[in-house]
Amino acid sequence: MGMTTDVHLRDLRYFLTVAEELHFTRAAERLYVSQPALSKQVRALERQLGVELFRRDPHGVALTGAGEALLPYARRVLDGWAEGTAALEAVRAAGRSTLTVGMSTSPGRGGLLPAIRSRFTAAHPEARVRLRQVSWEDPTAGLADGEADVAFAWLPLPDAERYAWTVVAEEPRLIALPESHPLAARTEIDFADLVDEPFLALPESAGALRDHWLALDARAGRPPRIGAEIAGTEETYEALVGGLGICLVAAGNAPLITLGGVVTRPVRGVSPSRYVLAWRSGEPQGALVRGYVEACREVAGRGRHPLT
Repeated sequence: MGMTTDVHLRDLRYFLTVAEELHFTRAAERLYVSQPALSKQVRALERQLGVELFRRDPHGVALTGAGEALLPYARRVLDGWAEGTAALEAVRAAGRSTLTVGMSTSPGRGGLLPAIRSRFTAAHPEARVRLRQVSWEDPTAGLADGEADVAFAWLPLPDAERYAWTVVAEEPRLIALPESHPLAARTEIDFADLVDEPFLALPESAGALRDHWLALDARAGRPPRIGAEIAGTEETYEALVGGLGICLVAAGNAPLITLGGVVTRPVRGVSPSRYVLAWRSGEPQGALVRGYVEACREVAGRGRHPLT
């Protein structure tokens, strides 16, 4: 019987309440509706189902056989829906207490993330931390488009005035090159000897960060030669091994690309890199953002990670 498919939860709730009270006026009071409106709605449900659910007589109201049959199922539907709305509310509440941490490369760096997380969780046991990997095309690691609440990123950030940050690590920039490269034989390399080499570059959308990893400020105005564009660690490794170019890399990220066939060497003449935890500065900071920043400062300040 196709008609029964469109019964509203409201109608089932009216039916159930009348069945529990066996009294239309008391049921109407419980439901905050008028008694005539309730009677009318129940009659409409009976018409729709093609059965009588209640026998109405001068002594009150009794369930019919059809009403008795429907009762446990109506209860089950309404209980199921109550559980459904409770589950939704739980998801909403979790959303309010979820902190999304963006990053473009895994911070590694001596267990930095687990250490921050354990401090943060001790202070905010109800909060969930979601880690979000963001491609190198977005130098803000998810902050710019709101995907992340806080993010591990490299300075310089584009539109720097939109963000505040705390420095997690200041690290020398090394040069990564294939081990077959003539300069790989040296223990240390002057940047001046690298300016004519093809370099691997971040996507153009990375803006100032692309310039930083090409060390534009150390080239005395000479434009870099771009050997290939890279948007992730694996691509970088493949491009290095394939001889497409060389690239600067923060000391803390060197282990990610010095797999077989790639070496890193110290470079003279380039400034260090700064790895930061950043957040959007133009909006009031929630307790979770403040708490995570606090945990990060405590962990980074313990001496393993030199701070500026």
